[in-house]
Amino acid sequence: MAKINYDRRRACHPEDVKHYDTTRLRKEFLVQNLFVKDEIRLSYSQYERYILGGVFPVGDELTLEPIDAIKSAFFCERREVGVINIAGEGIVYVDGNEYQVKNKEALYIGRGSKEVKFKSVDKNNPAKFYFSSTPAHAAYPTTLVNKTKANILNLGSLETSNERTIYQLIIPGIVQSCQLVMGLTELHKGSVWNTMPAHTHDRRMEAYFYFDLPENQTILHLMGEPQETRHLFIHNEEAVFSPEWGIHSAAGTSNYSFIWGMGGENLDYTDMDHIKPYELR
Repeated sequence: MAKINYDRRRACHPEDVKHYDTTRLRKEFLVQNLFVKDEIRLSYSQYERYILGGVFPVGDELTLEPIDAIKSAFFCERREVGVINIAGEGIVYVDGNEYQVKNKEALYIGRGSKEVKFKSVDKNNPAKFYFSSTPAHAAYPTTLVNKTKANILNLGSLETSNERTIYQLIIPGIVQSCQLVMGLTELHKGSVWNTMPAHTHDRRMEAYFYFDLPENQTILHLMGEPQETRHLFIHNEEAVFSPEWGIHSAAGTSNYSFIWGMGGENLDYTDMDHIKPYELR
């Protein structure tokens, strides 16, 4: 039986967030300590009932069991799940079927999957599965997505410090899902900005998970309304919830990678309301 820990995050009105100090902002939106040896650690948000977390099987095989917040017989009874491995090679078992998930590969797990287990191939080089889950209204096939199957976008430039490669992994045309969309972005050496120009999408919330950040470096994550911005300093392997009313952008003291996940009204990756850099306040 896996050790599963989770917390709950309430939705926050943007008028209230204007008055939050640093401690309150971090309490409501930042998710830390995602990877603890032989544990599943989750954070349940009232934004789109989105769950994010980390699964870190080292010596033990970890079973995904339902948390009390979702009141279900098994975790995927009414949910779909996306996992992206950020470390050593791992194995995910879904109802007896084995999926080998290598570094920066993704697995979509459809609604109705009753038994989900996580394992590392080598305990000396264990897997780390970043986890996202949203409610699902239909059952779609469990699908493994590697980088060769991903839709790849090359955006930005070194001149604007945002040269990056985007791997769209769980997205229409590659994986059929109900509302969950996921992928990862790698910033090239010498670039530090992601998602700039910034945007909002009032029809979906988003979560960012930052990794591949060198030791002793940090990331300045921008959030809040375009005319009332706030910020969080984030370290390696930490995540942040981004409500539908807020921007999500960041700059690091080094290049890094991040996983983005979305849930909401539609699956359209291009559904964004862009904000020009000089319009931010």
